[in-house]
Amino acid sequence: MTVLVAYDGSGPAKKALRRAFADHSDEEIVLLRVVEAAEGSTGAGLELLRERFRDRRKEVEAETVEAIDDLVDAGDVDYRTEVTVGRPDREIVRFAEREGVDRIYVGSHGRAGVSRVLLGSVAERVVRRAPVPVTVVR
Repeated sequence: MTVLVAYDGSGPAKKALRRAFADHSDEEIVLLRVVEAAEGSTGAGLELLRERFRDRRKEVEAETVEAIDDLVDAGDVDYRTEVTVGRPDREIVRFAEREGVDRIYVGSHGRAGVSRVLLGSVAERVVRRAPVPVTVVR
C-alpha cells in the first residue's frame, strides 16, 4: 500500500503527517510538496517555473526531510519525498493517479463560510477529484 501525504509545512499538514505515520507505519509513505505556481500560470510559463525549480529541488527536499525528522520518529517508517510545481489540488490528484497511490492524507485549515468560499479549499477539491480515499485532518 502507498500513502500520499500532501505536505506544505503548515500546522494542518504536520497533523496529517503525524496521523499518516501513526496509521500506516508499515506502509510506504510519500510526502508530496507542491510549490504553488502563480494563478494563471499555464503552458510555457508553468514549464519555465518547473525548469527553474529543478535547480532548487534537492534543497526543498532536504528542508522537508529535516522538518519531518523534527516532527516524528521516522526511523522505522518507509517514506520518500517528492516535489512538484503547480496548483496543489491538481498536482496531488495527478500524482496519486500516476503513482498508483492507495490513500491520500491532507490537512485542512478548517475554514468555513465566506472565508472558505473566497479562499477555496485544497482539501475539498482533492476529496472531490481523488481516485482513492482521502483522509482530511484538522
